[in-house]
Amino acid sequence: MDIRHSTNPADAKHYDTARLRQQYLIEKLFQADEIKMVYAHDDRLIIGGALPVNAALTIEAADVLKTDYFLERREIGFIHVGGGEAAIEADGERYALGKLDTLYVGKGTRSLKLSSVNPSDPAKIYFTSALAHTTYPTRKVSVQEANTLNLGSLESSNERTIHQIIHENGVQSCQLMLGVTLFKPGSVWNTMPAHLHDRRMEAYLYFDMNADARVFHFMGEPNETRHIVIANEQAVISPSWSIHSGAGTSSYAFVWAMAGENYTFKDMDVVEMDALK
Repeated sequence: MDIRHSTNPADAKHYDTARLRQQYLIEKLFQADEIKMVYAHDDRLIIGGALPVNAALTIEAADVLKTDYFLERREIGFIHVGGGEAAIEADGERYALGKLDTLYVGKGTRSLKLSSVNPSDPAKIYFTSALAHTTYPTRKVSVQEANTLNLGSLESSNERTIHQIIHENGVQSCQLMLGVTLFKPGSVWNTMPAHLHDRRMEAYLYFDMNADARVFHFMGEPNETRHIVIANEQAVISPSWSIHSGAGTSSYAFVWAMAGENYTFKDMDVVEMDALK
């Protein structure tokens, strides 16, 4: 478990490129037969990835959690982002996930095992986990069942489809929210105009990019923006005080996940374009 402590915006504005990447970028989430996890002290979100090839992988409580099992005081959302079909067992109940299918598992589930149906085409399973105060039922959702929004335009380079999956009007959770945004060919801008939500942090996983493609992820206070160059299947932590926006060298997709105080997708403060510096 990699630990990332929270940062103050007054300090972050002085970070150089190396420090920005060390603090906010998660570079290697999918390693064969391993589970990678990052514990972000921003709203205590855990961000993880698994690439099961030769055997099932078990998510266990790291020492930092001080619990007997991973979901003793947590909930978790899994989404399949690449490769062949995935299989997830939650307390012995098996769920098959195709690409962009999501599985929510509630507080109190003791056993979590991740595997690939076909080892020659292993699944890439991304997950985020937030603190939970009660138990909501485990539920699988296909991307076709998500609440879908079609936004933007090709003229503004941001024609995109947003699939809201774990949220107030979808799969119920304590505080975790999760969805995926897919861009149409020729569109590269996400979340512009930018916004803030001081009551929630957010994490992005950028994926479905060619090896030589990059996303320039913009962060920081609106009047002190910075950027991080991100490659395929890398994630980034966005503190509650930071904008979170990006532009790619080509179309891409990203999973967004949020945790914090408020539980509504619309809880945001839009930043006017003339306020960005």
